[in-house]
Amino acid sequence: MKQAEAHLKSISPYSCSKFHQTEKLPKELHDDYERRTWRERCNYNKDGYVFIPPMAFKKCVAMAATFLKEKIPGEGKATWTKHLNSGVLVLEGLVLPVLKNEVEGEWFHVPSDGRTGGSTRVSKCFPVIREWEGRVVFEILDDKITEDVFHRHLIESGKFIGVGRFRPERGGFYGRFIVQDFVWVE
Repeated sequence: MKQAEAHLKSISPYSCSKFHQTEKLPKELHDDYERRTWRERCNYNKDGYVFIPPMAFKKCVAMAATFLKEKIPGEGKATWTKHLNSGVLVLEGLVLPVLKNEVEGEWFHVPSDGRTGGSTRVSKCFPVIREWEGRVVFEILDDKITEDVFHRHLIESGKFIGVGRFRPERGGFYGRFIVQDFVWVE
């Protein structure tokens, strides 16, 4: 097994939209509920610090392989997609120096059912972190994945896929990053 340690730095804000089921108070109106609970859309640890989930980075790299469709030399039409999808793991999220109770929010008028073009709209607030960075460790389980292949896909994932709500993969521009430092450990 190999590891890739990457220091990632934002080039656009990160916004989270985790599903939560905080109960409504008796007779609480939607807007009051939203004002009280919007920070629950953050992923946060026991100390209250916001983190970017490990699966966000794993899926980001896997989606880059789907996006790039880069062929494996000597294997015909086979691409790196299945190798990067099942052969990479991230075990720890990127903890940010922002407390859930202090995170900034952005209010939007969005479809009530969450689907683009929905006819009924409601006000919702989404947590946003304007700048972020930190170290993410990728476990490389598939021996076919080389340092060059992984590094290239990680760089492209920061440009074209991103992490979090409103990322490029979904037509947005949040969650983009650059790879500031990269270390491959055999």
